[in-house]
Amino acid sequence: MPHSSASRPRIVGIGGTTKAGSSTEKSLLACLAAAEKLGAEVRVIAGPQLAGLPLYSPEESARTPEQQQFVATVRDADGLILATPAYHAGMSGLLKNAIDLLEDLRDEPRPYLDGRAVGCIVTAYGWQGAGTTLTSVRTIVHALRGWPTPLGITLNTALPLFDSAGACIDERTQTQFEMLAAQVVGFARRFAA
Repeated sequence: MPHSSASRPRIVGIGGTTKAGSSTEKSLLACLAAAEKLGAEVRVIAGPQLAGLPLYSPEESARTPEQQQFVATVRDADGLILATPAYHAGMSGLLKNAIDLLEDLRDEPRPYLDGRAVGCIVTAYGWQGAGTTLTSVRTIVHALRGWPTPLGITLNTALPLFDSAGACIDERTQTQFEMLAAQVVGFARRFAA
């Protein structure tokens, strides 16, 4: 399937929590907004959509319409941004289940996440679990032949980062969102060219 032009790459954000208005969701949306300002076409697959995906079972080849749509959306993406809370030093089960479904892309012309930059954001209430989780997410992206961006974001949600409307109020954090978006969009454009 043809991919978007270098001038308007498709960036898909995948967020791994069902909690409405969570710091993970706000972070993902802020980063996607920065990508959109750079000219990208953006789409979000949020926690509630991920929660609708059945548990991945490698021996089961039948797919629900929701699973088929998820795989098709990732297939057509030029880049991704993954956002997850740190749960006991690992990513959310919602996000991991969705990522496991990408096994369906193994025999594609661009298998798995090949040729795609993947920005990674990890939120945690404290610093300890965030770094370990970021390493894990980046390792999984590598295993799927994706290109984790040089910048990976870890956020301590015990600190005030967003206002009640969801806007980032921390200048350093906003700068990180913009840098991560620029890396994903920039890689997608160079790869498309």
